[in-house]
Amino acid sequence: MALTLVFLEHHGAALQKGGLGVLARALSLGGDVAGVVVGSDVQSVAATAGAYGAPAVYVVDDPALAAPLPQPRVDALAAVVAATGAENVLFAASVLSADVAAGLSARLDAGLNWDLTDVVPGTDGGLVGRRPALGDTVLVDVGWTTTPRLALIRSGSFEPVETGGTASVQPVPVQFQDFSLQATLVEHLQEAASGPSIEEADVIVAGGRGLGAPEGFKLCEDLADALGGAVAATRAVVDAGWYPYSTQVGQTGKSVSPMLYIAVGISGAIQHKVGMQSSGTIVAINKDGNAPIFDFADLGVIGDLHQIVPKLAELVRARKG
Repeated sequence: MALTLVFLEHHGAALQKGGLGVLARALSLGGDVAGVVVGSDVQSVAATAGAYGAPAVYVVDDPALAAPLPQPRVDALAAVVAATGAENVLFAASVLSADVAAGLSARLDAGLNWDLTDVVPGTDGGLVGRRPALGDTVLVDVGWTTTPRLALIRSGSFEPVETGGTASVQPVPVQFQDFSLQATLVEHLQEAASGPSIEEADVIVAGGRGLGAPEGFKLCEDLADALGGAVAATRAVVDAGWYPYSTQVGQTGKSVSPMLYIAVGISGAIQHKVGMQSSGTIVAINKDGNAPIFDFADLGVIGDLHQIVPKLAELVRARKG
């Protein structure tokens, strides 16, 4: 039976939620599924995938993979595909995995479909990918003409499922290409932040121009803190320098699918909608009752956000207390 590999990205000693969600979806399709973990000293990290249903995890463990650089990981994934004969390789979208998937596609002369929101079994025993098109207004089926089939799946499309199992960890040797080791990571800076990232968060509080000024984001931060969520922003405000680009949601930013998305002072232009419309529940707070966001929000609150948001944060904390 065809083998499906799932690239399990890790940060430190933790496997990332996106890859574990894709693993859950792959397991639900049936067939043989295995995880892939690459890095330096990652045997124990790889073993944790068993708790999320992976019966086996292929591990490429080498000091050359210590830095989060894509090209050595292309060599590693190519080695695993060659050793296993895998017909499908699935990735959860991230900056690193997108680079790795593109490089692997070129290396193996394999087809890559990206921005998928689902994969389903095909009539020929293969896979069919589903991706949004026309500004996320329709879904289209996409396929592959050869194997291995490579798929990059939109962040937040699937949730991890804990099973409490164990995984067989199987090492795979790798021979690095000379050009793959030419790049050196000089410095790795990470923005100081508390709470989950917008890709991982179950709750997102997003702010737009309606906040009035950069200082207005303190309202979003307080509400997100009360809810245990993350803060996001529209393109207009990140372009204006009000909030970091890493928090941008929308067509030219990140796509998210939290359980709860609270849009504060956001009009709801199509460019923003395509990045968050798959959220579980969408709540809009805006003083303009004609704002487009009310057309697709599950709950709309028309009023002054400077009065509503602090009161909402206060009520959430009181309820928790």
